This record gives sequence, C-alpha cells and structure tokens, in this order.
Amino acid sequence: MSEPNILLDSLLVEAGISHAGLAARINATTATARRSTRYDHTAVARWIRDGGIPRGDVPEIICEIIGTRIGRVLSLSDIGMVKRGTGLGEVDLPQAVDQAVALWRGDLGSRGFLAGATMIDGPAAIAPVFEWENPPHEMDVSRRGPRTVSMEDVHTLKAARGRYEQMYRRVGGVPVRPRIVAFLNAHVTPLLKGGHDDRTGRDLFRAAGGLVALAGICAYDSDRQALSQRYLFHALRMAKASGNLAFGGYVVALLANQAMPQAKYRYVIQYAETALRGAGGYLTPALATDLHTLQAKAYARIGDRASCHAHMSRAESSAARIRQNDEPSETGYVQPGLLECQHAEALRRLGDLVAAQEYAEEALRSVDACHLRGQAHRLATLALVLAERGDADQAAATAEMMLERVEGMESERVAERVATVTAALRPFSTLTVREFLARAGQQARVPL
Repeated sequence: MSEPNILLDSLLVEAGISHAGLAARINATTATARRSTRYDHTAVARWIRDGGIPRGDVPEIICEIIGTRIGRVLSLSDIGMVKRGTGLGEVDLPQAVDQAVALWRGDLGSRGFLAGATMIDGPAAIAPVFEWENPPHEMDVSRRGPRTVSMEDVHTLKAARGRYEQMYRRVGGVPVRPRIVAFLNAHVTPLLKGGHDDRTGRDLFRAAGGLVALAGICAYDSDRQALSQRYLFHALRMAKASGNLAFGGYVVALLANQAMPQAKYRYVIQYAETALRGAGGYLTPALATDLHTLQAKAYARIGDRASCHAHMSRAESSAARIRQNDEPSETGYVQPGLLECQHAEALRRLGDLVAAQEYAEEALRSVDACHLRGQAHRLATLALVLAERGDADQAAATAEMMLERVEGMESERVAERVATVTAALRPFSTLTVREFLARAGQQARVPL
C-alpha cells in the first residue's frame, strides 16, 4: 500500500480548495491548452489516499494552482508528487518540517486520519534510523521567518511536554493525544516556521521533537500504530536536526518499544543496537538500561536464552549507574522496579517461572514510587507469572489490584494488558478468579 499524500492534503486545507475545486481548476487549465482532462473529486481523493501521481504536467499545474492561492512557489516535492519510498527520508530539513506540519495538521482535521494506513515495513522501516545515525548532518539549522523564536518559546514547549506527559500517565493516551495534536498545530508550527539562529534552532528542534515523540506515544497507546510510527519518524528527524544524540537514542528506543507488541523482534534488536551504537557515550544510564531490557525481551521471544541473559546482565550494570537528577525528563519512565519487571517478563517467556516470580515480586517492592501505569504493569506481570505457576487465587488477587490502578484510564495498551491477564485466569474456576473475571468484564464493557 502506498503512503497517503499528506502534503497535498495539508496544502489544500491551507489554500481553502476542496477536492472538487482542485479538479475543476485542473480541467479548466488543460482545456485552455486544448488537452482537456476530466478529473473530479474522486481522482483528487485517490491521489491523497493512495499517494498517486497524475500523468503528464498535471503535477506542475497543481503546484501553480495551489501556489498562486497561498502566495508562494511550490515544487513537486512540496506537494508530495516526487516518486520516492516512504516520503519520510532523504529530504532536506525545510521539507522535513513541512511534512511534519502536514502530519499533525491532517491529524487535527480528521478523526480517522491515516486510519487505513499500514505500518511502514521492510527496509523503509530501518531507513529513518540509519539516516539518523549517519551523515550528512545539518551544519547550520538557522532559518529566516516571519517571527523570531526565543529561548522563552523553547522553554514553553518543554513545559508543555512535561504537563502532557503527566496527563498521559494518569489518564492514558486516548484523551491526551488530541490535546497534544492541537498544541502542535497552534503553537509548534509557528515556531518551526519562524526565524532563529543555529543555536536556538537546535534547542527548538529538541523541544519540538519531545512533543512530537509524545504524540507518537499517545497514538501508540490509542492503538493507532501507523500514525504513531510516522510521528516517531518525524521526532527522530528533529532529533537529528537538534544534534542531541541522547534524545535521538530515546526516540529509537520508542520505535523498539512499538515493534515489540507487533512481534517484530528483529526490529527491536536492530533498533536497540543502533541506538546504543549511534548515541555512543551520550546515552544516559537509564536509557541504556531500557535498551538492554528491550533486547533481552526480544531475544526471549525468539528463544535465544544466552543473548537474553547477556542483555539482562548489561541492563543491570547500566541500572547501577542511574542518577535520576542527571537524567532528561523523557527517561523518567525508567523508574525503580522497571528493570526487575522487564526481566520477569523475559524469564516468563523463557519458561523460568521461579526466577520470573522472584523478579516480579522484587519489582513490586518499589511499586508505590512509580506512576499508575507502571504500577499496573508490574502487577499484571506478577499475575501472569502466578497464573502460569497455577497459583490462581494469588494471581487473581494481584490482578484485582491491577484493576484498581487502571480504573478510569483510557488506554488501548492497558486494556490489552488486562485482557491478557483475564485470558490467563479464565481456565481457573475458584471464587476469587470468578470475582476478578466479573469485574474485569464489567470494566471492559465501558468503551474508551
């Protein structure tokens, strides 16, 4: 399936031209040149939906029509009608910014934006990560624009990201995503189109990239995987422009996290290895810990016990060096107990249930120090281990505590976690299990 042409869609919105209006203008232009076309609104919709490119010089005509309306000269790449792979890589920074703006403008304008799109796969899924790691890098990101970006603007973006992240942790990504998308459109777009010197520009891309990455996290949590992946690719492009290797490694870690539930374990391993290599000595201990636990879990899923244990050991070494005060805000999710919880999950997949239970119980000793999502994840992990060991009543009691934490949270990922625990307990018929199943079923009937 081809990529939707979000650049053309966004420009039509900016120009105030409907699909039928564009088709009529094209037909009028070609009729004057005595080579009549008969395009209608469905043809324009198809170009946008399927990334199609009309024949002949029609793309140039589209550039002229829209460019005249919005007051600037447009190229074929500006309207998304240059034949390329995903349209996300091998582009210069100004066009990358245009593509990012088009993404969240489309997301704001349509509840079902990219709903029919599939996740980018194969070499195209690796290309943005390869491009982040390798030259050429921007030597200068300064820009002329209608307004001057200040460091106060940058600090506003950082504060907004912190606020939205706290909301996400409390209530889930479903209700938070529209708020972030609205903020990107109203506040981030004017800054990215504004003027700044090189130093301020790099700080701007770092701050904006943090918000774009969080939009990707919320899309992931809303089970909008194709949309999430595209947000994360744009966040990675901004990370490259910022020159902040640690932030780039964080975004690659998010891509690895997304690949895990998609059962793309080789991607998880490759993404994590690239982040560890590409960010080098700039990677913080917390992020290195997360990347090694991700690899451990991926190796466990493919049955490579030795590699799993090796990365568990490396994760523990990295975790011993974590100093929370020295970590960036994005790695705040690497809280006490996360490593033990991830190790428990990996060992459970390997069938080492005794060791898995020990790690899962250790993770719960610090459960009150982490946010609600983390608490629910730790409780779910222990419940699954207990269920597989046949301790149904204790598993159900643990799962009840999980339900208490997630009540009122709007998150497809959390809902999936609850469903997994429910499925693990359904074969048992004790009173405690039946009570849990009844409560879980009642919560599941409330739509997100």
